[in-house]
Amino acid sequence: MVSSVHNHLFTFLSLTFLFLPSECIFQPPTFKPNNLVLPVRKDGATSLHVTSIQKRTPQTPVQFVVDLNGRFLWVNCEKNYLSTTYQAPLCHSTLCVRAGSDYCHTCLSSKARYGCHNNTCGLVALNPMTHQTAVGELAQDVLAIQSTRGSNPGPVAKVPDFLFACAPSTLLQKGLPRNVQGVAGIGHAPIALPIQLASHFGFRPNFGICLSSSTNNNGVIFFGEGPFSMLSGVQVSGPVGYTPLIITRQGEYYIQVTSVKINKKPLPINTTLLTTNKQGLGGTMISTTTPYTILEHSIYQTFTKFFTSQFPGVPRVQNVPPFSVCYDSKRLSSTRVGPRVPNIDLVFNNAAWTIFGANSMVQARPGVSCLAFVEGGLKQTRASIVIGAHQIEDNFLQFDLASSRLGFSSSLLLKRSNCGNFNFTTTHP
Repeated sequence: MVSSVHNHLFTFLSLTFLFLPSECIFQPPTFKPNNLVLPVRKDGATSLHVTSIQKRTPQTPVQFVVDLNGRFLWVNCEKNYLSTTYQAPLCHSTLCVRAGSDYCHTCLSSKARYGCHNNTCGLVALNPMTHQTAVGELAQDVLAIQSTRGSNPGPVAKVPDFLFACAPSTLLQKGLPRNVQGVAGIGHAPIALPIQLASHFGFRPNFGICLSSSTNNNGVIFFGEGPFSMLSGVQVSGPVGYTPLIITRQGEYYIQVTSVKINKKPLPINTTLLTTNKQGLGGTMISTTTPYTILEHSIYQTFTKFFTSQFPGVPRVQNVPPFSVCYDSKRLSSTRVGPRVPNIDLVFNNAAWTIFGANSMVQARPGVSCLAFVEGGLKQTRASIVIGAHQIEDNFLQFDLASSRLGFSSSLLLKRSNCGNFNFTTTHP
């Protein structure tokens, strides 16, 4: 009798085991890589930098504008959002507290849908180009991101409950590239990409950005410990200099520039503008959604006048707005790091970030090269200097959030490399 029961039990367990899905039987250990990577392409129409992130179930590639100072990732959920793993945390839950939401979201639609449920958390999403805002729903869904193996992508890692905001489609109507469905915020905030990835995978909250100047080759964003490598063998995890990273209450990244030099000569400016005051104005901010560096009015006037005085041998040509200092491209000789023009140094207490011709000049129209800095106007509403995307292209910037410092490489062109030198075409198992 006992033997018969054992036989029936053995048969039942065998059949149960046989018909279980394979992922239930052979459940692999959680994959926790030390380094992750996202591709970043430069949009030719807007000069903004766009990344593709795998989200949802089934996995779907979604295009996002990279916002260095964005507080979280938001995506339009009103159109073409389908996922079997979507969740919306309830209002006043611990997840809402983590996201910094104290607002209960109410959906005006009579029918629940993605991004539209009652008694959920609300987050204010921002279009960084138009500064338009809209209230969205805090949500959770799967996010997949590739790990790195040297200068190649490695296996895909997943965050099953990644927090983000579902924002209305009205935020996409102006300022952003076509096919973009949202904004990927990598600022210093509780549910920004770097913080969530570091928390989930257990590495230090570090990330590095390397934006390509070419629309044909992808740049990269690295997350994790490093080292990070390019195809040429250049390791970009060892910057040539470091400076303290100042993080505002809004999670924005500032650095303390003490002076600006052109041709090694200090720019005669009011240096009090280089320090953030009690009202939050002044100082130097880094931005990926500002195409070209913006200078406060008095700094801009002194900067352009001093630059032209240090470059007297080449006659100027008619300006191409928004630039006010332009030259005949044929009169500029070429170097490994772009046109031969006066170098610009952003000086810190113990280091200097040198901006060479490739980052200080821009081809504004055929045959015309212009100084790629623009005036911020008379009314100062933010930093005195906002370092734009053009100035950081083909430079590696390492944001060490744990130590509150910024590492910078200066131009990788000096090393015969560039930010489009990571091999995204071959994946290592």
